[in-house]
Amino acid sequence: MRLLIVEDEPNLGQQLRNALEGAGYAVDLATDGEEGLYLGSNEQYDAIILDLGLPEIDGLTVLDRWRKEGKTTPVLVLTARDSWSDKVAGLDAGADDYVAKPFQTEELIARLRALIRRASGNASAELIAGDIRLDTRSGKVTKAGEPVKLTAQEYKLLSYLLHHKGKVVSRTELIEHIYDQDFDRDSNTIEVFVTRIRKKLGPDVITTIRGLGYSLEEPAVA
Repeated sequence: MRLLIVEDEPNLGQQLRNALEGAGYAVDLATDGEEGLYLGSNEQYDAIILDLGLPEIDGLTVLDRWRKEGKTTPVLVLTARDSWSDKVAGLDAGADDYVAKPFQTEELIARLRALIRRASGNASAELIAGDIRLDTRSGKVTKAGEPVKLTAQEYKLLSYLLHHKGKVVSRTELIEHIYDQDFDRDSNTIEVFVTRIRKKLGPDVITTIRGLGYSLEEPAVA
């Protein structure tokens, strides 16, 4: 899962980036509204954290422009403002949730998980396909109740496919959602990660749809 943080406070922005990367996300960081607007309009994200008090272009204007462009990416607004009217303005501009500063990082991450789940049609914190379970809260993966150790990139790929269970996901989409902007992206590595996941979770867990991409389906009941 790939996130965008738009935050002009350097320390807070970097702290959030470190915490979210530690939680298994690929993260891009913009430090003003102009850069944030550009990235949110031209890159693919699973969720965006947007501060309202930004230089260059304020957060409400950035959000309003994204929504007018037809961008439906979930947006969590950060605000230091206590006024209920500012929170209402953010929601009315198209925000999906908000957190007031100061906040607990654990709460923010939990809210992001919920936004991403809802956006992909998943209500539970556990993503399940047959006897495979991925707990988005702990980052643990099990098969038939036994823990399975995945690398960071294997986890990101499996998580994205589980969030979009039953859909065909192209290599390009996977690359856009599991790597941050600065990562040296190579489409050949996707096949490597898929092969590794199959070795750990079973050869049929991910189906290759020739010419289209990959799909993770709910196993058929015998």
